[in-house]
Amino acid sequence: MLFFRLSAFYFFYFAAVGIYVIFLPKVLNDLDYTKLQIGIIFALAPLMKFITPFLFLKHITLNQNVFKLALLGSVVCSLLLYITLNNFYLLMLNNAILGACLSMILPYLEVISVKDLGKDKYGKSRLFGSIGFMIITLVLARVLKEPIIAIHFYLFVNILTVIFALSLLKYDSTYEKKNKDTQEPFSFIKHWTFWLSLFLMQISFGGFYNFFTIYETSHGVDLKTVSYLWTFGVLCEIVMLYYQAPILQKNLVGIIKFCLLITSFRWLLLYLFPDSLVITYITQGIHAFSFALFHSAVLMYLYSLYDNKKLAQQFMFGVAYGLGGFLGALIAGYLYGKNLFLYCSIFAFFAFISIIKRK
Repeated sequence: MLFFRLSAFYFFYFAAVGIYVIFLPKVLNDLDYTKLQIGIIFALAPLMKFITPFLFLKHITLNQNVFKLALLGSVVCSLLLYITLNNFYLLMLNNAILGACLSMILPYLEVISVKDLGKDKYGKSRLFGSIGFMIITLVLARVLKEPIIAIHFYLFVNILTVIFALSLLKYDSTYEKKNKDTQEPFSFIKHWTFWLSLFLMQISFGGFYNFFTIYETSHGVDLKTVSYLWTFGVLCEIVMLYYQAPILQKNLVGIIKFCLLITSFRWLLLYLFPDSLVITYITQGIHAFSFALFHSAVLMYLYSLYDNKKLAQQFMFGVAYGLGGFLGALIAGYLYGKNLFLYCSIFAFFAFISIIKRK
């Protein structure tokens, strides 16, 4: 039952992510937002993901009540998209609050997933998130005739995400009681090179997550084909998540290094061959390593480093997907052009260099 509920949660959570990442930038572009405005709007949510975990160092405890409040906030923000979509400043504010809510939801449940499912079953459950991402990509690409349709879909899948998230709380009670008074203080200093590599890696994803759809359509690829590109990347991701368990038994740091290096190569290919559909499909295939294997290896490595595992997960999403995503979106919005993915490649390579001596 736990496996089913976690799988359903991942499915709907990442279906919502798919709408947010793939289609909302396109919606804003069609509504005549500038590239810099799009970058700013999509930078605020990850910025809040970075800021929010610091509140939990001393001032707040990430317990079930706070988690429920975050779930409620995500639904309210989804509803407010109907009102704020056509106003740049209101949309900025709404996106910032949404980012704060999301910074608590996924890290909270990832700890339950790793703790109770382990390396063998975690990937098999997590792959349902990739399936949700893929299905929403294929469906919405065909029905997105006007911006409001994307908002309808986002609200619907977000409500289902909240329902399954609430159903998982009963599996958390034992873990909370066991660790409440035994968690050690959290610190970046001892493992600063690792945190730097996470940060730089996500900066490199700024161009991909926020502008890949726009980049491809500007090179003559129609929206339906772009949806196939996203889908192919997710299919490769699903295969990796299903078969990754034996790989994760090996040196996790070595796996992380390899993923960083091949991601740098991935962005370089997009820069060198922007008009080649075949090369673009190859780069999407590399997503199996850039995201699926990298994310799982980082998750397992963090789980072994820190006693306060929920806070470690919050900071992983905060530093990497938060601050890294924030700066990545801003940089991508500012530098958008033919050299965009060259800059992405350089950032990913610096991420590899920063961790190269780590054993």
